Amino acid sequence: MSDMRYFTASDVPPEALNGEHLVVVGYGNLGRSMALNLRDAGHPPLIGNIEDEYAQQARADGFTVLPIAEAVEQGSTIYLLIADEVMPEVFDHHIRPALKAGSALVFASGYTVAYGLVQPPAEVDVLLLAPRMGGQEIRQRYTQGQGFIAFLDVHQDASGRGWARLLGLAHAVGALRPVSFHLPLPQEADLDLFIEQTLGAVIGLSIMSLFSIGVQNGLPPEALVLEMYMSGEMETVFRAFREEGFTHSAYHHGNIAMYGGYRRLMELMQTGLPQHFQRIFEEIHSGEFARQYQEAMAQNASLMEQARALAEGDHPLGHAEDALRKLLRDLT
Repeated sequence: MSDMRYFTASDVPPEALNGEHLVVVGYGNLGRSMALNLRDAGHPPLIGNIEDEYAQQARADGFTVLPIAEAVEQGSTIYLLIADEVMPEVFDHHIRPALKAGSALVFASGYTVAYGLVQPPAEVDVLLLAPRMGGQEIRQRYTQGQGFIAFLDVHQDASGRGWARLLGLAHAVGALRPVSFHLPLPQEADLDLFIEQTLGAVIGLSIMSLFSIGVQNGLPPEALVLEMYMSGEMETVFRAFREEGFTHSAYHHGNIAMYGGYRRLMELMQTGLPQHFQRIFEEIHSGEFARQYQEAMAQNASLMEQARALAEGDHPLGHAEDALRKLLRDLT
């Protein structure tokens, strides 16, 4: 049995959302899914959004849309679903001045609070409802009668009703089907960044490096992308991690694969990679990464521009993907 505290629908206090005026700030991918789920659960929220295509979509979906400050003024539980990088400015100029004592702010990520970029007033609840999947999948699973896992926390309970509000909201959006887990808000922020900047970075570097080296050594580009991910084989590997366990799933592979993988794992452990991961965690946990990111965005976004250029650029890997997709489409 896990030591992590968990919650199901049976933990929701009766009429937990009675008298609450729900507001969703931000009608992007995640905001739209949460708002639609809330409405389907019988708790239609007011939408706070700037005048853009997302506001138009919200009105087309049948929601009332107000400027952010006006929506916050009318709300008692406000779910903030705008991007972390714009949250500090929006919070200081539009949200904080409109807050009423006793209201609840619900964050979908601990990032801005954990690293001091947003400082909610002492007289409001600060809650965390952090889904572990994207907005489209959240909506799809909800309409199929399923749910999604989230991390939950009452970081600040000014009203004394923080957990009731949070569990009521989590139940309404589908986060208690079947279960969600308690994780303190600062740990959620550390965890999210840590996995992105270690596992995500290593997978990205591995794919790009393997592609380049393979092509240099005469392997067909299409065969490389097929073997690495487009065949779907790697998806079955991660599914086996989830369903059977990380170590036990190794028995699905042949002896050669097990021997080769174990040998190279031992070699990589001598490269200093684990120590590098430890340094990454320390930089994240201290708030240094968040400080560096905010400074980069304020002064020059050259690193971000390079990242976008890599994602959108004319890379041989993309050409191989396009060729393989076209072939597969033509043959099916």
